[in-house]
Amino acid sequence: MAVVLLNGDYTFLNTVTWKRAFALISKGKVEVLQFSNEIVRTAAGAVLKIPSIMKLMKLVRTIYKARVPFSKKNVMIRDGFKCVYCGATKKRFTIDHVTPRKLGGKSTFENCVTSCKPCNNKKGHRTCSQVKMFPKTKLVQPTIAEFLQMKVKTLGIDKIISELWS
Repeated sequence: MAVVLLNGDYTFLNTVTWKRAFALISKGKVEVLQFSNEIVRTAAGAVLKIPSIMKLMKLVRTIYKARVPFSKKNVMIRDGFKCVYCGATKKRFTIDHVTPRKLGGKSTFENCVTSCKPCNNKKGHRTCSQVKMFPKTKLVQPTIAEFLQMKVKTLGIDKIISELWS
């Protein structure tokens, strides 16, 4: 289970595992804002509720990067964890180079998309026009703000955060 970690000024910082959440609580570095319905039983028999939202006690100065770093996970977050060719959401995904690497395609946000294995195998090392398979999304590098919004929505914590503010 992912636990939402907010900065000292209530801005979204990241998600942490429930184990990391309990470590931060025991060190006194966070304040729990909301608990989930899930529990953990300790070896001593104690029952602990897992937090769903925590806030750091101190403000951590975040370093704003100029751009989102390229990675397989970040491409999948940008594409909403669905195949850009067929729209499948429940399959295993790979990264497909729109312009194949053997034809000079680079590993960038503008050239890579999330693809299910059947679509990736069908396209192979050919261009989109050769196989008549075209991406249904824009191939752009997201800004930091856009990427954080996508990540929050993909993780399903947008509802939790909106409940916190209401």
